[in-house]
Amino acid sequence: MPMLDPMISSPPLPVAPARATSRHRRGVIGVGVGLALTAAVFATRVLAPSSTADQLPNVARDFLTLSISVIVESIPFVFLGIILSIVVQIWLPESLMQRVLPTRPVLRRAVMSLLGVLLPVCECGNVPLTRGMMVKGLTVAESMTFLLAAPILNPVTIITTYQAFGWDNGILAARIIGGFLIANLIGWLFSKHPRPEELLTRGFEASCRVGHDHASHTPRLQLSIVAFSSEASAMLPALFIGSAIAGLIQVGVSRDVLIALGSNPVWSVLALMALAFVIAICSNVDAFFILSFGSTFMPGAIVAFLVFGAMVDVKMLALLRTTFTTSTLTRLTLVVALAALVLGLGVNLIA
Repeated sequence: MPMLDPMISSPPLPVAPARATSRHRRGVIGVGVGLALTAAVFATRVLAPSSTADQLPNVARDFLTLSISVIVESIPFVFLGIILSIVVQIWLPESLMQRVLPTRPVLRRAVMSLLGVLLPVCECGNVPLTRGMMVKGLTVAESMTFLLAAPILNPVTIITTYQAFGWDNGILAARIIGGFLIANLIGWLFSKHPRPEELLTRGFEASCRVGHDHASHTPRLQLSIVAFSSEASAMLPALFIGSAIAGLIQVGVSRDVLIALGSNPVWSVLALMALAFVIAICSNVDAFFILSFGSTFMPGAIVAFLVFGAMVDVKMLALLRTTFTTSTLTRLTLVVALAALVLGLGVNLIA
């Protein structure tokens, strides 16, 4: 797939100078409102008398607890990802990534999938980082490969998975190898798209091109501040919406049903993939969460949970919608789900 050449040759500016001030102001307002709402929810939760909490229906309390926990878990990594994205877009030398990556597309994607070893960011923070890579000139396919592989192939995820499961039943090895192969499969499939710009939302694709066309001598620090407010105003609303959806689905899904399916080689995989999709838990700690299901579900189901959930969940899709079209995300989800299902069934046959 051809690279988005117009976005390579000069330092990208997140927005055109004529619009920078208004966009910056809207971004700051959006971030401020989002953080204020988050603080208000936390304050209400912490300061409210216990008698008031007891008066809430159990479903409402569970929804608040689950939604807030997803936000608390995700927001540090979102900010870390935004910071790393700004470093990639503004502070790295323009041709650095192009020089250090191999020239062959297959090898470039393989190296991109291993880049997560150097960046201990979970799937939430990888979205803004991936946006920064595309602005810097990497292809959509290469950026997608990194996006899907990095949450699994980063040192924090590998260490926590080892601490939870060790080498038992090949769960750790299957997660690492499976995550690498699926990410590169996605990268290869989307590299065949004849018009990669159509995979992106119009707003994001246009912002990349406008940024290139209006390069200026604005100080890097000022560009970084504008970029931070712009990315945060795009990411935080998506995070809040995705967390609320995850909380709603978790309240409505009966875990008793999932546990009842745990002993079936096929249904156990499907059940834990569904759980991974709705629970929307960070890949850095998901191994400890699913460890409690280890005595109920087969090893292949555990692997499918650890791979599929790190790549696709409701919160992740809400974040990705800021960058990719709905049709792109539908195809991405279907392919990752089928690949994770095959991986899980294969582990069940071997274990």
